[in-house]
Amino acid sequence: MSFHNAPLDLERLPRLEEAPLTPVSRRLAPCLALLRLMHWSVPVLLLLFVPLHSEEFARLQPWLAAGLAGLGLLMVGLAWWEARRRAYGLREHDLIYRRGLLVQRLQVLPLARLQHVETLSNPIERAFGLVRLACFTAGGRGADLLLEGLPTARAEAVKQHLLARLAGAADRGPDKTADEA
Repeated sequence: MSFHNAPLDLERLPRLEEAPLTPVSRRLAPCLALLRLMHWSVPVLLLLFVPLHSEEFARLQPWLAAGLAGLGLLMVGLAWWEARRRAYGLREHDLIYRRGLLVQRLQVLPLARLQHVETLSNPIERAFGLVRLACFTAGGRGADLLLEGLPTARAEAVKQHLLARLAGAADRGPDKTADEA
């Protein structure tokens, strides 16, 4: 048995940057903004209404609460802006998810590694009609790709497509590739 590993022509490889991506639902922006607002309101209210024992801090308490509230509003705005930039792409052999504002992240999950898919949603997401799609690969403790901001019907369609790919891979068995089946 001889082993041959031919070099690839890098110019002929498909460019990931040119992969068509679909924006997530526009409802993700207000959903994430509301969630972020809820998270930031707790420390602001605590800082505003919990009495401080030091008189110096008590005088500064409204200003500290206002500063924290301003920082919280900035984070709400950044969450809104970042959510508008998110996009995903489902291709024949992989799932792509782009997110991030200052730190941009482009995840590519090869469908050959996919083991399990599930949908998740909290009450706020359900109120906006949104679902998260969690994709797991072998050996991971958590979701390897968490696709947020999909409308319920779209998330179910993507999930069914991925599950069909999993069933097809199981039917082929570990010894055959997609081309041999």
